[in-house]
Amino acid sequence: MKYMVLVLIFPFLIFVGVLNSQAGHKKAKADIYNAKGEIVGVATLVEGTDGVWATINVWDLPPGLHGFHIHEVGKCEPPDFKSAGAHFNPFERKHGLKNPTGSHAGDSPNMQVGPDGTGTAVILFPLVSLGNDSNSLFHAGGTALVIHAAKDDQMTDPSGDSGARIACGVISKY
Repeated sequence: MKYMVLVLIFPFLIFVGVLNSQAGHKKAKADIYNAKGEIVGVATLVEGTDGVWATINVWDLPPGLHGFHIHEVGKCEPPDFKSAGAHFNPFERKHGLKNPTGSHAGDSPNMQVGPDGTGTAVILFPLVSLGNDSNSLFHAGGTALVIHAAKDDQMTDPSGDSGARIACGVISKY
């Protein structure tokens, strides 16, 4: 009888543990569109203890390295996506991961897009949150993910000389 009770309770405890492990995670998403209004990618963002992890999958983009940033306004009006504003920078730092004075909170490594136009990246944004703090991606006005035409040099202010904005997605809770 004791064995039967353990066999029945053990799977239930595992199920409850899985539910509890998922309950505390703050999540966000962004559908990424090109200047023609076609969806060219998706991003999922999950807050962890060390910042926000973003998993980005893109397709139908030009091959090569592309600057990829979080921008300060949750608008993506084509064709130039300038409505997304500048890089998300609540700490008023200079641009670039190689900048000795610190980077914008929305700065990230370049994203590689393959010859077939697809790419996947997992990027940690250690200076942002999905909470209610001053560095939250859900501040008034929202935020957006922007992909640029060229690679980011990780130093030149304000945008790393990464060229035109070719794709954009508004970050939203989910």
